[in-house]
Amino acid sequence: MAAGGRASGRPAKKKGPAKGAGGQGRRSLEGRGATPPAEMRHWYKDKARGERVAREERGGERRPAPSRQRRSEDAPEYIGGRNPVLEALQAGVPSNALYVAQRVDNDDRVRDSIRVATERGIALLEVSRDKLDRLTEGAVHQGIALQIPAYDYAHPSELVELAEDAAEVPLIVALDSVTDPRNLGAIARSATAFGAHGMLIPSRRSAGVTGGAWKTSAGTLANLRVARASNLTAALREYREAGLFVIGLDGAGETDIGDVDLLTEPLVVVVGSEGKGLSRLVREHCDVVTRIPMQAAAESLNAGVAAGVALYEVARHRRL
Repeated sequence: MAAGGRASGRPAKKKGPAKGAGGQGRRSLEGRGATPPAEMRHWYKDKARGERVAREERGGERRPAPSRQRRSEDAPEYIGGRNPVLEALQAGVPSNALYVAQRVDNDDRVRDSIRVATERGIALLEVSRDKLDRLTEGAVHQGIALQIPAYDYAHPSELVELAEDAAEVPLIVALDSVTDPRNLGAIARSATAFGAHGMLIPSRRSAGVTGGAWKTSAGTLANLRVARASNLTAALREYREAGLFVIGLDGAGETDIGDVDLLTEPLVVVVGSEGKGLSRLVREHCDVVTRIPMQAAAESLNAGVAAGVALYEVARHRRL
């Protein structure tokens, strides 16, 4: 008789589930999560700081200015950069405080700036580079910035009084729609060099005496009085009533600047914007609209350069 598959008299055991690792193997395969972003790594701040310092030292591109609300007219301004700060301090530009970055590379310009600021009794503040970035609105500051108070504008009539007090023939420079503070600073530099008694700007749609203007002027704004008028054409009309002649500088003028016979008279030279030139109302209040003769290949000059050429021509005629 066959055995029928029975090997013994005991019943066969039922197989159960095999023993596992309790999920430990699966957890070990899950890893440590996503890779953290660069700014969360321990070396990121030092690396970013080193790159920023290197970029500033070689005069690299400016950081984009952060979005901000309109600056109040009585808010202080800031000049950034080692040469501009030192020049402003040496020129006696009114200043509230000198900001120096922590662990700044202390070269001769930084040391001289600190020395001049100390001699003038200007507060010295050590701050982070991030703070300097905010104060200068992302401009290249090279680890140093100078805070200057809001400019105290003169009345337009004061510019004539300055000439009378000096017993000199008045020479005033007026700006029409010049909106770039760097152009204003460059024109102020030329105006100071060629003996102008002041500069007149409108209160609207015009650059003002800001940190950028101070920087470009290389400190000459400390020696040139700037007046502001709520209405430029009305101020020009008052100058004409006071006996001054008004000359407009525009590429579309019909008379060369060297041929104008009013350059030795009490004078207001009006400089228009590079793109649009003189506005219609300002042009109507000019006694003469003049131009700078140029080669046909050059359509126009930068407003600061044009003002310098015109003021040189005025100064040359007055020396004859």
